[in-house]
Amino acid sequence: MTKAALKRLERVSAGFAGRKIAVFGDMMLDRYVKGSVKRISPEAPVPVVRVNSESAVCGGSANVAVNLATLGAEPVLVSVGGVDAAAGELSELLARAGVSSSSLVHDRFFPTIEKTRVIAEHQQVVRFDREDASRLAPSVKKAALASLDKALKAGCEALILSDYGKGLLEPYTIKAAVAMAARRRVPVFVDPKVEHFQLYRGAACITPNTMEAFGGMRQSQKDGQAAAEALGRAILARLRCRTLLITQGEHGMTLFSRAAAGVRSTHIETRAREVFDVTGAGDTVISTLALTWAAGASPEEAAAAANFAAGIVVGKLGTASVTREELLESARSWLNAA
Repeated sequence: MTKAALKRLERVSAGFAGRKIAVFGDMMLDRYVKGSVKRISPEAPVPVVRVNSESAVCGGSANVAVNLATLGAEPVLVSVGGVDAAAGELSELLARAGVSSSSLVHDRFFPTIEKTRVIAEHQQVVRFDREDASRLAPSVKKAALASLDKALKAGCEALILSDYGKGLLEPYTIKAAVAMAARRRVPVFVDPKVEHFQLYRGAACITPNTMEAFGGMRQSQKDGQAAAEALGRAILARLRCRTLLITQGEHGMTLFSRAAAGVRSTHIETRAREVFDVTGAGDTVISTLALTWAAGASPEEAAAAANFAAGIVVGKLGTASVTREELLESARSWLNAA
């Protein structure tokens, strides 16, 4: 990070406010049960967690939308929920975060997806999920696509496909959503699932982690930057995306871009910091990347901003988001430490 790059990020991020970004994908309610462990259960070799607090936050595509709102944008969340208590709780949480629920589709036969994490002494003990993708009817998926089409017509500047493999994003809806965006020249950003990896041809950027990138190409995972470089070039050749951002945990990120001379790669190192929780870090990466790109940044600038944002959110416990002020402060701190 140079002084010029920091000034550029300050100018670009000033344009976050009110920028419309569509988010299409699986939303869920993330519950957290927190407590302490003092003994092992006499009934089974498992810890006994004495509960101190319970809370709930937006998860999945809803967390992507919250991340966008926290940065100052105007997200348009298109997803499916049930007609149940969890859906009502999600709507309240979204409203509190400044995210409208007007583009959501609700179906009484589809249970709202819930993930519950039990955390003791800052460590996740167990997670249990409530979901049933088989109850997401084709007619409901079509209603969600119609809602997305309306959102894109209303002037969204980017589309994020948040694929959690929970049923809304499948071959038909993926192809339809990408085609809608292409007709309006709206760039598409994808946080992909392995099983759908090769359906995202022509996206502006896909953001797999290392495991997803190797899995999506049906390759065994290999260590080292040289392996990541070869993999990135192979993915761009196969999917014909404009860019690819492989997130590599503590090893940072590598951005692959098309250039006149071929493929250009840019490795972005992460700063050493204490990691409390990586939950939702992918949501933060793709929301920051898409918003910064839509605000006029180059792919390299957008990837750098996403890296700063990811570094902040993994230092927070649980599903979290990043403000514009935190983003800029992280960039300034990096510059001062250089």
